[in-house]
Parts: sequence; C-alpha cells; structure tokens
Amino acid sequence: MHLALYRKWRSVDFDDVTGQEHITSVLKYQVSHGSVSHAYLFSGPRGIGKTSCAKILSRAVNCENPVNGNPCNECASCRAILSGASVDVIEMDAASNNSVDNIRDIIEGVSFTPAEMKYRVYIIDEVHMLSVSAFNALLKTLEEPPEHVIFILATTELRKLPETVISRCQRFDFARLSVSDITDRLDYISKQENIDAERSALSEIARISDGGMRDAISLFELCCGRGEKLTQKLVSDVLGTLGYEGSAAAASSVAARDIDALFSLISDYVRSGRDISVFISDLSSFYRDMLVVKTVKNPEKILELPEASFSLLMETAERFSAADIIYQASLLDDAANNIARGSSSKRMLAEMTLVKMCDSSLDTRAEALAARVSSLEDAVKLLSSGVAPPKYSGSEKNADENEKKPDSGEVKDGFSEKKPEKSDDACAGVKSAEPIPYWGELISKAVERVPFFEGFRELMSGGRMGDGFVIECRDPFTEEICRKNKPLFAELFTVFEGRSIDEGSVAIKRTKESNDKEDVPLDDIY
Repeated sequence: MHLALYRKWRSVDFDDVTGQEHITSVLKYQVSHGSVSHAYLFSGPRGIGKTSCAKILSRAVNCENPVNGNPCNECASCRAILSGASVDVIEMDAASNNSVDNIRDIIEGVSFTPAEMKYRVYIIDEVHMLSVSAFNALLKTLEEPPEHVIFILATTELRKLPETVISRCQRFDFARLSVSDITDRLDYISKQENIDAERSALSEIARISDGGMRDAISLFELCCGRGEKLTQKLVSDVLGTLGYEGSAAAASSVAARDIDALFSLISDYVRSGRDISVFISDLSSFYRDMLVVKTVKNPEKILELPEASFSLLMETAERFSAADIIYQASLLDDAANNIARGSSSKRMLAEMTLVKMCDSSLDTRAEALAARVSSLEDAVKLLSSGVAPPKYSGSEKNADENEKKPDSGEVKDGFSEKKPEKSDDACAGVKSAEPIPYWGELISKAVERVPFFEGFRELMSGGRMGDGFVIECRDPFTEEICRKNKPLFAELFTVFEGRSIDEGSVAIKRTKESNDKEDVPLDDIY
C-alpha cells in the first residue's frame, strides 16, 4: 500500500522538525540533562509538528543511546516505538475516547512500572475533547504521577482546556510555519522523491497551506499526481485556486473598471469547475498583501513572497489608494461571509461584489464614500500639478464619445451668458437637464476649495445635458460667482466623471423661475 508523503517524511528527531526551534531546543536540553517534566502540553494549529514532537520525545526519553537530546532511532527501544509495538508508549485520541471510563483505564495503568523501557509515556491527542468529568478525574494523576510516567497532551483548541489542567503542565505553543520554511522542506522532499518542481510552485503551495506542514505536503503530493513538471499554473489548476498572477489580473481589471474582463474571468473560473468561495478568498488575500505594501515601510519582511510575485504586487498596488483597498477588501469580506452563510447564488454574489468594487457610487456605506473622496483628492493633486488624471477604460462603452470635445457653435436659448462659450454648445439641442447623482458631493468638495460656496449651496443645482453640464442659478449674483469659478467646476467634473472635462463643456444659466422675478438681494442668500 502507498504510504502518504506526510507520513513518510514525518520528522524523526528534533533537528528534523521545521520552524519550531524555540521548542525543540528546550526539549533537547531537558532530555540531555535529565530534567524531563512529568507533563507537557503542546498547543497550536493543525499540522505543525505537535504529534511529531510528542513521538520524538517519547523515543528520546527511552532511547538507549541518545545523541545531544535526540533519539538514535536505531536501538531496540526506538525501533519498538517507531513500529508501534511498544506497550510502554500509549497514544490515545481524546476525540473518540473522551469519557471518564477511558481516563480510569489510564489511572489504573500508571500504577504499573514500564514493561521494557525507562518511562511509560501517555500521548493524548486533541485533549480538549475530553468531557468535564474526564478532566476532573485526570487532575490528581496529572499533578502527581509516578516517577516512571510522562504525560504529553496535544490540542488545537487551548481555550477549551480548563485552567486547572494547563497549570499542571509545561506548556509549549507551536507557531505556524513561515512560507520560506515550508518551501525549503518541500524542495528537499521533491529532490529526494526525484520530482521536478519549480520553486515558485512550491512557494504557492506553501502560501496556500497557511503555515501547516502536513497540509503543504498533502497538497504537494496531490499536485504531483499528474506526473508532470510542477509549475505554478499546474498548482492553480489542480487546487482550483486563482493564483497570484490571476489575483493580480483581477485587481488590475478592478482598477481599470474593466467589468467585461472581470465577468469573463468569473465565467472561465466557474466553467472550469472551481469554487467561487476560493476565488473570493484568494482575491481577499491579494488585497491584504496590497494593503501591507501601502501601509508598511518594509513590506518584504512581512509578505515572504518570491521576487517575481513581490514585483507584480508592487506594480498592481500602485494603481490603488489605501482607502480604495480597504473599501474593496471590505466588500470581499462581506461576500465571503454571505457565501459562508449559504448564499443561493455564489456566482451572482461574486459578480455583484466585483461591480461594486469597480464603481463605489453604487454603494452608500462610509467605506465607499471614503474611497470616492480619496480618488477625488488624488485626482485634484494631479490637476493641481498640471497632470490630467488617468481615464478609465474597459467597461465604459461610450468612453470614446465622452472624450470628444464639443463642437463650436452659437449659444442656444436658455443660457444667458453675455459672452458665448463652448459650454453652451455642449448642451445645445437638449430641452432639459438630467440630475447629477453626485452633485451634493461635488459641491462639498467645492466648499473645501472655496469656503464661501457654502452660502450658495441651496441657490444652485447641477445637471447633465448631452455631453456637457449645466449649473442653474436662482439669482444673478450666484450666476456671476459660478461663472468666475467655472474652471473649478470643470476640474471637479473631470474627477467625478473620470474623463477630461474642459470649461467649454460647463454652462452657467439662470433658472426660468428666477428669470421672471426681481433680482434677489445679496443679504437674502445668507
């Protein structure tokens, strides 16, 4: 029968354990100096070496020829424990043996001396699964066991253990393994197994395994099942992930507001039989990495990415502001939560999320408004320095038409400017203006630039007419103020529209109601 690689390559001594030097160094010292404790508690996430260290410790304390605290794995005691034939090393799964009767069997067994070895070792895995009564029954024996007994408790849920149990053990907290540590171990295994693998593919597996060595080796074996060279693309295909390059492509499409490309990506992803929840998770991880790049001085120390992936991340992150990343990441987090709660249509939820990420005006939450304000500020900075803001591409079907400047011509009726401007032509031939949904936000930004606009907020309104814009004023004074600040309005329309708007595309006129009335005194507008 085939032996799984994670079992075949289980660590055989403390020096072989990856990424847990803060624990193995202490255990080696205790074994070599004869200061072994009566009870140990190993806690930490799954697949990071807790059970392996417990088995190594059981051999080390009984080894006939220990080497610097490590078991020799060659003496009779070591071979008996390795083969599972020793009656003095008892492994118990607390998930299926969690009753008081199971603990009573242990209490009765500890009174007998070891049959063949120096110590009788009890390894209780997933100890948090024991019942309350079982824990209470174990307390006295755990506190004062016979000198020939050692307890090793392992758990992934430390918070579920009673404090009375934790206080009676020497506790060791196992850490998640770094991407580089897992990659090095997989590289070693691939060479020993004569498997041709790219290091970038091994790094991708290490990243997906989330710090667990057992998961990493299992995924590595799965990806090698085709008998082909292990590449990053092969890893993404086999594991059904988006991959780092795919995540970067999706983020770039969001930055460009290329909804067509995003829908095509979702379609290809679903057609290949992959899980949409994995798509959302991978994209969320990429946004987290971009946030690190945007906010941390030395992101390379935190992210542990290959050079090529880090360069791709930096290039993609340049297209976003921190506010954009936070807002879009919050949308992905909401989508992940909705999928976890059992959304009826994962695909539709993912597509809706991507559309919202492309257009924050579709969302009224504070995060969306912050993202829009941040984009506005960035564009204003560009305009202030004489550089036009970037234009969106992709899903804007009428982008070419929008970028065309209005033709010159005569002023049409309804615009009472004394000097004809191109702005009237932009709105010519259109009977009524369409309301602008972001008008309130635009005026707020205008007030930040020109504070006295606050007093005219209720005396003006904005609308869209054809390819241009019209600002209607209720009195002559407001009309004159708006004319003098037409460059500011053109600048703000450019930012909100995402395309170049010149002064000639903005018309100023009086409303019909006010045209027939007497001029409003200046004092009345305050």
